[in-house]
Amino acid sequence: MSEKLYLYPQWIRVWHGINAILCLILILTGLSMQYSNPDTVVIIRFDIAVNLHNISGVMLSLSYFLFLIGNMIRPNGRHYKIVVKGFLKDLMKQFIYYAYGLFKGEKTPFPITKESKFNPLQRFTYIILMYFLVPAVILSGWVLIFPDFIQNNLFGQESIHLFDLFHLMTGFVISVFMIIHVYFCTLGKTALRNFRSIINGYHESQ
Repeated sequence: MSEKLYLYPQWIRVWHGINAILCLILILTGLSMQYSNPDTVVIIRFDIAVNLHNISGVMLSLSYFLFLIGNMIRPNGRHYKIVVKGFLKDLMKQFIYYAYGLFKGEKTPFPITKESKFNPLQRFTYIILMYFLVPAVILSGWVLIFPDFIQNNLFGQESIHLFDLFHLMTGFVISVFMIIHVYFCTLGKTALRNFRSIINGYHESQ
């Protein structure tokens, strides 16, 4: 009999849903801006894509700020802390499980508990994503919204191209993460079980 663990409080579920929608809009509009021009439409018309991308970026900035505040004042923040001792060994053990043991029907070496809802590989990945990559894409996005300030006051005329390239590369990495994230969400006891968890807040242990 499976045990139900309440791991996703309402604020996390709402934030996760809003974040997912904003990221999808940013990816679609970003692709439209990258491969379109004012005279050619790829996915979304260029001028509409620019406006939607900027608005979604501002909203993502606010969403991320609320995420940081929530993790500081709510218990969810503990899931993003790493105990250094033995972490690399645990990381490798989880990697081997994903690469081999999962497909052999072996049990996960780090089952989900109320105290630890992330395995070592998830924790490492989410820390890199949420505390490095997302702030990087947000900050570089703000630079691209206000390029004159950077060009005229800080780094000179050519710097905007470096920020643009950095923004594109970071956005690409986050997009790849989202694809992998959705795939791994299908690896529960059933393909939809993990998706139900983020809707109702309860994880069902296998």
